[in-house]
This record gives sequence, structure tokens and C-alpha cells, in this order.
Amino acid sequence: MALPNHDLTARGEGSAGDVLGTYLRAQATAFLRGLRLHEESGADAAEGSDAARGLRGAARRISGSLSTFRVVTESSWADGLRTELVWLSSTLADEHAYAARLTRLLDALHRLSGSPEVPAPRGAAGALTVGSARAGALLERQLTLARTRAHSATLQALGSSRFHAVADAVAVLASEVPLDPVAARGRVDEVLIPLAEVARTRLAAAVSALPHAAESQPYNADHDGSWHEVRRLLRVHRYAREALGEDVARLAAAGQALDRHRDAAEAAAASATAARTPRIAPATAYALGVLHADQRHEVEAARFTFQGLWQPVPAAAP
Repeated sequence: MALPNHDLTARGEGSAGDVLGTYLRAQATAFLRGLRLHEESGADAAEGSDAARGLRGAARRISGSLSTFRVVTESSWADGLRTELVWLSSTLADEHAYAARLTRLLDALHRLSGSPEVPAPRGAAGALTVGSARAGALLERQLTLARTRAHSATLQALGSSRFHAVADAVAVLASEVPLDPVAARGRVDEVLIPLAEVARTRLAAAVSALPHAAESQPYNADHDGSWHEVRRLLRVHRYAREALGEDVARLAAAGQALDRHRDAAEAAAASATAARTPRIAPATAYALGVLHADQRHEVEAARFTFQGLWQPVPAAAP
């Protein structure tokens, strides 16, 4: 992935439009490269998945930057393109999300069914082993159906006039960024850095509003939405710093923890949905309950990991 000229940003050289334009053109080029690879992948699922991931990443970076640095661009153009890129990124993400969720849940069932640490209910020795196979089959039916529908939606989207309009707009962006003639001439430290600071402040406020990990109750999904919002704001903040040429390794690690949080929370929800299937056997329901608890533990672990990365414990004095 191409990044802006770090030396240019660090020395304070160039205008806000120069720095932002360099970043947006690089991401537009990455988007077009991902699109070409996706078209060339054909029936190769692995290559198609990698290409779609590249498309999503570039789309998110462009839309995030257009949100943070909106005043530096032609606002009406930025608003329209950002809306379309959010739609495209979400559409492309669904198929991958269902496939990854199924893999995660089946792997967890396999691990749990062979673990001596998970007790079977009284009078039902071996219930987890028996139930896990049925639970896995149920999850596979439900999530494969959802993935198939998402795949059809993706193909429909990629063949639509709406998508082609987005691709055309990004192709233009790769060579020319529509900028506000006044704001774009400003200095980086007077224009871009204050705007990036707004994104950081919003993130910090959202993190501060989260319940402390010690206050969270196990298996309580009430706060998942707040954590998902922090994940979104962290991504916007990271892209803003990336556009400025800063080192975002710590932010990326924190983002990965929140990705794991999201994945585990959605996997827990999928197991709970499967458990509500009418007329399933008790052993199946039990296995799904154990799976749900396991994924909620993963949620809690991801929260602790994020908080440790966001607010590292100071080293003890010698």
C-alpha cells in the first residue's frame, strides 16, 4: 500500500492539498489495482478474496479520509463518493464475514468438544461431543445460506451501474483530487493536523465512555454496540494519521483487537440465533450454549487486550 511522502509531511513542506491529494491518489490507485485483480481472479476463491480485501481497504481509507478532511475537498463531491464507498465496502465485506464466522465457530466447536475443561451436564456424559456435530451442521446450513445470499448480492453489486459509477469516480480520483481552492492551500499543521485531532478527540471520548473491563459482566452483550463504534472511530483516526505519514503500528494493533472483539461478538450472536431454532435436540442446544459462552469469553479477552494497548500499564520503577 502506497503512503504519502513522510519526509514532506514531517518537514511541514507542501500544502494540505498536496499531502491529502497524494494519499487519496495512492488509495485510488490501490482500489483500481484491487478491482483489476478481482476481475482477473475468476473462479479462484483465494485470489478473489484477497482482491476484495484490497478493494475494501482502499475504499475504507478513501471514505474515512473524505470524512475527516472533508473541508479540504469539494464537499458535495466528497459526501457523494463517501456514501457510495461505504455501501460498496459493506457489500463486499458480508460474504467474507459469513465465511470467517462459520470457520471460527466450527473450529471452536472442535476445540471445545475435545476439552476436558468443559463439563457435560449431569446425566448427559458425552453430550457436548454428540451435540457439537449437530450444532456444527446447523450452523453450517444457516451461515452457508447467508454466505450464498451475500455472494449473490456482491455479484449483483459489482455488475450494477451504481458500482461502475463508483469505479469511474475513483479512476478520476487517481489522477485528480477535487479540492477546495482555499483550504487546500493551507499549511498541513494549520489544516490537516487540527482536523485529524478532531477524529482523535472523538475516539478518545468514545473510549472514555466504555465501561471498564472490571465492571463488565460476563456474557453481557449490552455494550457490544459501543465497542463497535469505538472500532469504527479508531479506524477513522488511524487512517487520518496514516494520511499524515505517521507510524500507526500501535493503532493497527489496537484495531486488530477490536476486530477480534467484533468477530467473537458476531459469532456469539450467531450461536444464540442457532440455539433458537425450533425443535432442536437438547444436546445440540447445550453445545450451542457452550459455544456461545466460549465466544463471549473471547469478547471479554479482546476488550482487555484493547484496553492494555490503549492505556498501557506504566513500567514499575526499579
